[in-house]
Amino acid sequence: MSVLSLADVYRARRRIEGRVLRTPLVESPTLSAIAKNPVYLKLETVQPTGSFKLRGATNALVRLAETGCKRVVTASTGNHGRAVAHAARALGIEAAVCMSSLVPSNKVEAVRALGAQARIVGKSQDDAQAEAQRLVREEGYAYVPPFDHLDVIAGQATIGVEIAEDLPDVAHIVVPLSGGGLFAGIAFAAKQINPAVRMTGVTMERGAAMHASLEAGKPVLVDEVESLADSLGGGIGLDNQYTFPITRELIDEVVLLDEATIARGLVHAYEHERLVLEGAAAVGIAALLAQRLHNAPDFQGPIVLIVTGANIDMNQHRRIVRAG
Repeated sequence: MSVLSLADVYRARRRIEGRVLRTPLVESPTLSAIAKNPVYLKLETVQPTGSFKLRGATNALVRLAETGCKRVVTASTGNHGRAVAHAARALGIEAAVCMSSLVPSNKVEAVRALGAQARIVGKSQDDAQAEAQRLVREEGYAYVPPFDHLDVIAGQATIGVEIAEDLPDVAHIVVPLSGGGLFAGIAFAAKQINPAVRMTGVTMERGAAMHASLEAGKPVLVDEVESLADSLGGGIGLDNQYTFPITRELIDEVVLLDEATIARGLVHAYEHERLVLEGAAAVGIAALLAQRLHNAPDFQGPIVLIVTGANIDMNQHRRIVRAG
């Protein structure tokens, strides 16, 4: 854990200030009644790019800009690519974003709209990653990883600092779990400030690379499949240096959800919280509704659900809501 310090997180916060929003923490009366504990939603959906990814990408790119970097590349399931494109445009840096054919078209177009190259490669995040690494080797791009990078983790960790400041007695934080940049960052900051806080990661049943890796005790490959929680897809990298060990040390529980449960969370968010969310952002709500979050007696108290992004294809959202 010595690779990251709380001072790194506070430096990241100063670096991204004015470029990234401090997001609201809003209590949900409906979810609080269900949980029999106060439940708050941390709304990263209001970021300019519609997701939390802007924090880590901005921190990493500001640091690269300070070195004179002019071209960056990343591999992304959509939201990180959009964040890199946004931060790169603001800093006057050329950006390329490599994505697989599983990335929804609305996320691809959002990257292009921000002036970045969108390169569609293969049928998995690993294929997109290989193309990004080729651009680094052959064309001199600087690589901005979607999660396994200390500047990215420190940027995402600023969410944990904001929660601790706005809700000092928080007992339980529930985080969508994918490559681990978000989980590792929030868990690190939150537990540095309050070691007693409970940290739960929530992901889909199929193709959950971090969960499979935690079970195996080392990073492993998984087959990617389509999911409503598409932003949680992709591997964690067999050479994972940071997010796997930090997550393994700090996670208290992993919750796996099927597609129908994720859909119910998305519908509840729309009908009761007045939020349009992508599937990955609704998994915390879905887990709570399904009574899958286990608040042990020592962890009774306020619960925070990280609501990560709003970048769902609206046609898909309408179909899910109509189906109920």
